[in-house]
Amino acid sequence: MKQPPRRRAKLLALVPLAIFLALAILFYAKLGAGDPSEIPSALIDKPVPAFQLEAIAGLTREGTAVPGLSTADLAKGVSVVNVFASWCAPCRAEHPLLSDLAGDRRIRLYGLNYKDTDDQALRFLNGLGNPYAAVGADRKGRVGIDWGVYGVPETFVVADGRIAAKLVGPLTPARISAELMPAIEKAVASQSAP
Repeated sequence: MKQPPRRRAKLLALVPLAIFLALAILFYAKLGAGDPSEIPSALIDKPVPAFQLEAIAGLTREGTAVPGLSTADLAKGVSVVNVFASWCAPCRAEHPLLSDLAGDRRIRLYGLNYKDTDDQALRFLNGLGNPYAAVGADRKGRVGIDWGVYGVPETFVVADGRIAAKLVGPLTPARISAELMPAIEKAVASQSAP
């Protein structure tokens, strides 16, 4: 039995709405359900991009001038590179955790100061303390772009010049325990493997 033309027209009018709703649900499931801090990096297991950054003028640690940062600093051993800026409130919040992390003798902690002035970076690090063995001044953000930095803060684990892990967003005690320390442990274990 055929449906009346008016009823069929109404049903056909609902087809675009049904398609729209199905697509909306699909997009939400694929895009909206994930954790934005888990942005994958194309650089994992790849060599660190070649770079050389100047030091922050006037920055010292324990009375010694802090050098800039380059690819060569990351070539051997396990390093943690923290991308920070003085204008970044979450960077200020995670800073005490970085100071604690700097005491881990298995790693070297480096800073990459992103799109900042030397004066602001110096005031930030002198005020909160400088946990970094070296700090590169990425004044224009070019090195950050090469590293795939989306924003600050971001933290990278580097093993023998290769990026082993990337954490987007501020470090917290929970993230250090669940994400950063396992990445460091894995990188350190790879150092002692023959």
